[in-house]
Amino acid sequence: MSSALLAIGRRRTTAERRRDRERDIIRCTRELFDERGSIDAQIDEVAKRVGINKALIYRHFAGKEELFALTLIDYLGELDERLEAVDSPRRTPMNRLRALSEVFVDFCLEYPAFADCAMSLLRRTGDELFGEITEPVMLKLGTAMGSALQRISTILVAGQRAGVFDDVDADYLANHLYTQTLGSLHMARMGLIVSATQPGHPVVHQADVATVRETAITATLATAVGRRALGNIRASGNKIADGKVTRKPTKATAGRSTGETP
Repeated sequence: MSSALLAIGRRRTTAERRRDRERDIIRCTRELFDERGSIDAQIDEVAKRVGINKALIYRHFAGKEELFALTLIDYLGELDERLEAVDSPRRTPMNRLRALSEVFVDFCLEYPAFADCAMSLLRRTGDELFGEITEPVMLKLGTAMGSALQRISTILVAGQRAGVFDDVDADYLANHLYTQTLGSLHMARMGLIVSATQPGHPVVHQADVATVRETAITATLATAVGRRALGNIRASGNKIADGKVTRKPTKATAGRSTGETP
């Protein structure tokens, strides 16, 4: 065998070892996230779990944010598989969206670190992300997010054609629903609800996870329907005043006193 072929073989072997090590680092990072339910793992902890020197991680990744982005990609791949498993074009758009919303919410509750990781990246501007994450990794992240978001967008378009969802840009709305759900589920992460029976006297309650879950799913459906819901209310002879829905008086009820219930 020529020296040139041997050199190619060595390069391939080195590249394979590099890819294997990167996969090990991402796998161990996710293990730490899942064990703790948060993304507070440090680089030296990840290195210890992998069994390598901390400095070697920075040879593979631009920094902590890039490693977290690649770990998020791993989560998104699993999420997309779950979304695909429950989606069916034979269902109505409303039922399809509910099914995907339930899977997404349950995934966030099962893996709190996923929601933390996603929100951590969303808090950064585009310029900040490109300053911390290399372009190839940004491309992978966009592809992973785009796969799940495209599923939602497709359902929204089907619902718009059927006349059940608001006629707004489906790609924008899919991104909005993704961000909205992550934000609302932070209440489950905190586990707290604050109210005030009297001014200056706040009361802290325990948040019910089941209630947070159902509210997040309902909010997704309500946001998708959007202005169509308001149009249906007006079309049915009702009106909105002071945040409440009141029925328009009919001949049968016009003569009743205001204290009567129609």
